[in-house]
Amino acid sequence: MIELARRALDKGLQWNERAADAASNGFDWLFRRSELVLSGLTDHEVIFEGDPMSVRYYSLDGVAHIDLADGGTLPVQKIKHPVPLVLVPPLGVTTETFDLMPNRSLVRYMAACGFQVYLVCWGVPERRHATLGMADYADRMMGQALQAVRNHSGSQEVSLMGWCMGGLLALLHAGLEGTQGIRNIVTVASPIDMRGGGLVAGVAQAINTPARLIRKYSDFSIYALNPQTLHAPGWVTSLAFKLTDPVGSVTTYWDLLTKLWDRGFVESHSTTSDYLNNMLSYPVGMVQDLVAKMAVGNQFAKGEFKLGQKMVRFKNIKAPMLVFAGETDVLVQASAARGILDLVDSRDTSFETAPGGHMGVILGAQAQGVVWARSANWLAQRSGANSARSGLRRKGPRSDAGKKMALRSQ
Repeated sequence: MIELARRALDKGLQWNERAADAASNGFDWLFRRSELVLSGLTDHEVIFEGDPMSVRYYSLDGVAHIDLADGGTLPVQKIKHPVPLVLVPPLGVTTETFDLMPNRSLVRYMAACGFQVYLVCWGVPERRHATLGMADYADRMMGQALQAVRNHSGSQEVSLMGWCMGGLLALLHAGLEGTQGIRNIVTVASPIDMRGGGLVAGVAQAINTPARLIRKYSDFSIYALNPQTLHAPGWVTSLAFKLTDPVGSVTTYWDLLTKLWDRGFVESHSTTSDYLNNMLSYPVGMVQDLVAKMAVGNQFAKGEFKLGQKMVRFKNIKAPMLVFAGETDVLVQASAARGILDLVDSRDTSFETAPGGHMGVILGAQAQGVVWARSANWLAQRSGANSARSGLRRKGPRSDAGKKMALRSQ
């Protein structure tokens, strides 16, 4: 009886503490939510500033170790790999994409793994930027960003790692005629083949049929529309992203209510919600290019097309490539992402599926131990002073894209 009474008392005290914590966290969530948002806290240096694009450098100088999502820590390597790493986020999201929380920050993780880490920040597009198109981002701005990285790092070669549209922009730049100095490329959930499955491919196919009819029976062109009159605020991007998982967008608030006592969970929920609720406007010029080049004709899957006044040929890409797709990604299925490996001329290629949907595969709870860790190891082997591309090329099959690798064992 005494033991039962003691257990009941301990349980009551525990519930009392949780109730007090829930009340405190609930107050902060309602009235001081900015204190719960932990994104963009890593120190950095802006090495290039344009309009609207800029470039950031992350070094972790003076930091001995970083915290990890699983509660562990990772020592910061003091000796840096000679080849710097450039992270390329997609459009429509804030700069905090790769610095979401201190213990779930891709820039901090890669810097701790010994990389000179640079981040392309696409800025906050305004109505005056509505005409910016694919050539502006993939050619002009990417070119400016990478030249700034080369000037700052002293290395003429760089590695690129991009998520979704960020990976696509990296591929477009690398495929331009005359592009040199790309040592390695990592893409995560980046669509290439618009017949490869997923919501993005489905939308593209739905647009393709009426677009062909319009083009056949009229002289109308999507480029005839004025981008500035079609400029939409950032909340439209947020709404579109949430509509890909409407049930999850609602149930996440139930999760918050049931775990309101857990400060760490409330901070994570608040940070992620702030990120999703504050997406950026998408330049209409880019949308026009995506419709014309991807949805109509599936040009990217053919591997050769015009970008501005230049030609993109994916066969120009000879750099080692690591391509990821999310196992439960409803936007970009694996077949849509892996298509790039059939188009490039690189002999050192890998394709892997990883846990998570379109966002979870790069920012989710398991991303750190899977995609991040695998990418860091893969890049480290190919970012040394003596790891020239020719020495890394496999003598076996051109691509092992047909294999699904067991990443969870990493």
